[in-house]
Amino acid sequence: MGAFIVRRLLNYVVLVFVATSLAYLGASSAFHPKDMYLQKNPPTPAVVMYHELDQRNENPQKPVLERYAHWVGGVAHGDFGQTWQLDSVGKHFSISVWVTVRLVSVAAILSAVLGILIGSFQAVRQYKFSDHAITFGSYIVFAMPVFVLAPLLKLIAVQVNKAVGGDTPFLQYQGEIDPNASGFFGQLFSRADHLLLPTISLTLGLIAFYSRYQRGQMLDVLGSDFLRTARAKGLTKGRAILKHGVRTAVIPVMTLVTYSTILTFAGAIITERVFGWNGLGSWFTDATNHSDVNSVAVITLFSAVLVLIAGMLSDVITAVLDPRVRL
Repeated sequence: MGAFIVRRLLNYVVLVFVATSLAYLGASSAFHPKDMYLQKNPPTPAVVMYHELDQRNENPQKPVLERYAHWVGGVAHGDFGQTWQLDSVGKHFSISVWVTVRLVSVAAILSAVLGILIGSFQAVRQYKFSDHAITFGSYIVFAMPVFVLAPLLKLIAVQVNKAVGGDTPFLQYQGEIDPNASGFFGQLFSRADHLLLPTISLTLGLIAFYSRYQRGQMLDVLGSDFLRTARAKGLTKGRAILKHGVRTAVIPVMTLVTYSTILTFAGAIITERVFGWNGLGSWFTDATNHSDVNSVAVITLFSAVLVLIAGMLSDVITAVLDPRVRL
């Protein structure tokens, strides 16, 4: 088992290196950071422009492979270069990543738990009114992608705040914390209040997706022989479903959850923009708009690591839930 894990980790390192290298080379070839200086009015002097481009390691007069080799050497020593604002990429990343992780972690946990529970409930109540109602609601959510749902939630929050009135908004829809919040509990409540709408924006689609998948898996399990055997041994219907049915049906769903959580980071780009969260999503769009190769490369590196961690977690979770895999 140990040798297997080591081999997987070595493969992951190679894959991360390849993915990040392709992202850096692609961004270096496609971006034109020089244009940002030439479009200023008045244009930036050539001496200043090339000096800053050299600081960023994005001087187009140097070959792409030479810039790439310089970047790889810096990464090997923990230096990820400078942003388009000539700040440290590593410092900017360490601040932005925790903003996005807080948002995505809450959304991932809630969507997985609620999606699995709702899907299991639908399977047990197949063709009942509740099953049809949840299915109808799921299709409505599917028809509203994040770039529609997030602005809609913000619009609802504005209207609710107008109706409620008062000096303090009832629903917070901008930023991740009130700058006037003081004390531990005051800041904790403020963060939770600001987290509500972005979390709903990210979780609704995932809940609908997981519940549909879990419902199909659960329906297959409910008609299985081992569940009837469990009932014959004296287990109640509810205990048999929870102990054997849900545990078996959730195995393929958890693989889906681990990888979908990574995709949630992509959805967070829009959500962060709409609700004013300064996380990886906002940073990525700013970096793309300003042809910031170093920032795009480090965000790609982080995404590649997350995908590979998801693969490892998927294997571990499957082994925990399914004894046959451990054997």
